[in-house]
Amino acid sequence: MAVPWEEYFRLALQEKLPAKIPEQSVDHFPPVLRLLEKRQELADADRGLRAQKEVFQTTRAALKERWEQLEQKEQELKGSFVRFDKFLQDTEARRNRALRRAAQERLQADRREAEALRLRAQFEELQRERARLRCRLERLEPCARLLGRVLEQLPEFQEIPELVARFDGLVDMQAALRLTERQRLAELEEARARLQRLRDAGQSELLGQGQQRVQLLERLEAARERTLRWESKWIQSQNTGAEKTLLLGRTRIAALNLFQLVCRHKTHPPALDIEDTEGQLEQVKLFILDLSAMLASLGQAKPTPAC
Repeated sequence: MAVPWEEYFRLALQEKLPAKIPEQSVDHFPPVLRLLEKRQELADADRGLRAQKEVFQTTRAALKERWEQLEQKEQELKGSFVRFDKFLQDTEARRNRALRRAAQERLQADRREAEALRLRAQFEELQRERARLRCRLERLEPCARLLGRVLEQLPEFQEIPELVARFDGLVDMQAALRLTERQRLAELEEARARLQRLRDAGQSELLGQGQQRVQLLERLEAARERTLRWESKWIQSQNTGAEKTLLLGRTRIAALNLFQLVCRHKTHPPALDIEDTEGQLEQVKLFILDLSAMLASLGQAKPTPAC
């Protein structure tokens, strides 16, 4: 680490200067001697500093030269590192290209091998198909001869393919007819199932209606019984009402008769309506009370017999 010159000189001067003079020796030296001593010390320190400065400058120049050499070597090493890095990169790139070419070649080899296996399997399949067709040709050879003889007997057909096409048409028509027959049978079965469901539903509905009819009859019978019971109660109520009406009429007539009797015994009979039964009874009640009071007073006024 570099140290500034001023700091370096200050430290060197502190090292050269003597230690602090003891206080007891100050009184033994005159001021002139102390001044000379100080000047001598300063001169010695100055010479030491110049010597150290020369040594420092020499050391600094050597260090600078050494530093320049080190920087040059560092630049050379950096160049070497750059060249070596470029060499490694080129080597890695060549290695990667070689690996990619090897992988591509391996992939192409695998593809060619797979293609060869596929072609071999296809060739074997074609051989088996050839053998199968040969066997079929041998098996159908009698049919071909038969078709030839049939073609000779049927002049409307010129070639065997026409006869085969006609036969195929008839077979297709037969298949279509069978399919139509199956469809019709399926529709018939569905219609039968639907008819059976309708019959079952009709039976269930008839059964439900019968049960409902029985319930309605039971409700009708219960309603008739309630009607008879209420009619009987109504007739009984009418009879009771008639009896009570008759009793009420008799009571009103009796009250009217009593009121008329009371009116005969009064000088100024009250003018009441003929239907005012309560007023009439009230007048009869008052008359009876007056009569009772009169009889009571007569009983009190009767003289006591002498003994």
